[in-house]
Amino acid sequence: MTTEDTSSISFDDLGLSPETLRAVHESGYNTPTPIQAAAIPEVLKGRDILGIAQTGTGKTAAFVLPMIDILTAGRARARMPRTLILEPTRELAAQVAENFDKYGKYQKLTKALLIGGVSFGDQDALLARGVDVLIATPGRLLDHFERGKLLLTGVQVMVVDEADRMLDMGFIPDIERIFKLTPFTRQTLFFSATMPPEVTRLTEQFLSSPKRIEASRPAMAAGTIEQRVIPLPGNDPRTRRAALRAVMQSANVRNGIVFCNRKTDVDVVALSLKRHGFNAAPIHGDLDQSLRTKTLDRFRSGDLQFLIASDVAARGLDIPDVSHVFNYEPPRHAEDYVHRIGRTGRAGKQGASFTLVARSDGKSIAEIEKLMCTKIEEAIIEGVPTDAIGDPRDTGGRGRRAEELKKEHSRRISEKKQRYVKRDPERPTASTEPAQQSEERAREPVKREDAAPRARHPAREQTAAPRREPTPREPKPEREGVQGFGDNMPAFLRGKK
Repeated sequence: MTTEDTSSISFDDLGLSPETLRAVHESGYNTPTPIQAAAIPEVLKGRDILGIAQTGTGKTAAFVLPMIDILTAGRARARMPRTLILEPTRELAAQVAENFDKYGKYQKLTKALLIGGVSFGDQDALLARGVDVLIATPGRLLDHFERGKLLLTGVQVMVVDEADRMLDMGFIPDIERIFKLTPFTRQTLFFSATMPPEVTRLTEQFLSSPKRIEASRPAMAAGTIEQRVIPLPGNDPRTRRAALRAVMQSANVRNGIVFCNRKTDVDVVALSLKRHGFNAAPIHGDLDQSLRTKTLDRFRSGDLQFLIASDVAARGLDIPDVSHVFNYEPPRHAEDYVHRIGRTGRAGKQGASFTLVARSDGKSIAEIEKLMCTKIEEAIIEGVPTDAIGDPRDTGGRGRRAEELKKEHSRRISEKKQRYVKRDPERPTASTEPAQQSEERAREPVKREDAAPRARHPAREQTAAPRREPTPREPKPEREGVQGFGDNMPAFLRGKK
């Protein structure tokens, strides 16, 4: 089912406890979003939920608020969390933890955050005391389980958030394993922006008669976002980077997010922008957690103007005020385009998105326009290259760097060979000797005819004992009888000499 008009519903109508309502109102919220109004009463009833919800629809509060009330009854036990929330990225997990702190401040609940980049010892100590809420990424959760620090047999409510992003990151086998480690009687809340076949299979296998809630159309974009595509004369990285800089300089940009399809492109684009004077920094899954947190804090505070990000790193992050979104290239999936541009134009504010499109990107743009049922207009911006300026085989600088590394490796090998060449001290060194002559000398055999015999150490001469000759053994006397028996030959063999 889809959510109906909920403009007349308030949080007071959803059945939440007075303590939770007090925290919600103090946070400045009075009217729930459609998915909150539809999901919260069903969660409080104990039903499984299948929520089809995009970023920015308020789905986090849709499961955090009722879970707080559910957890008020009961007590945490050591190493056995009562509820489990799985998130695809560290940033999303930390964001959910902040929501529990904000909305559960009048409830005495304990929580633990299991993410990479944080000491195992600190996390083990929290688990040993017992937690009501466990928020984790799948990999770190299984690490603790395999180390014997965690049991999942006490989980009453399990939440899987951003399931389609879990699929993209390869977490589906881990999710299946975690499901099997939890009790079959658990309540499951499952959220995903899209429903590919693998995600659908998960819901059919592990959810029990779920209440299906769709927050909005999967291809809806806010009307406050001005969308444009920038045609490129070539598909090489140098042309793309030059066009990106021109677009970023032409627009009245307060701050912006640049999306790339690959983590390697995130690093290259960020480095290129910094070299050209832009206040930019990268964020993706391979970076250290402390650096990612610091980068996000700088962007939120306004100290950093441009965030260069991959889809995985930026999915679901709460960055409320972004003026522009730049797509270094169209996303691999049309649905991701909606998530990307949804970073701007929020809360009724105006926003803009620009997508760099080469001729080879025509199919991707056609799929996006078909999904959104609208045509995206082109924009001609001064400074965008009119001719391709790079080799189409260029890999964004990585190819040139590889050649440099190969030359450096060859040089080191050559130096190593020269160090092992045997030279006559009276002859010139390799630095003054012609290369061909040096190689010929290296192949000459070493002559030792006039070399003096090696003398023994005096101590060895004095202490050396004369060699002792082995004493010859006397032959054993022959015995009569069959070989091997001697005088003890059995009677039945004595006639068989």
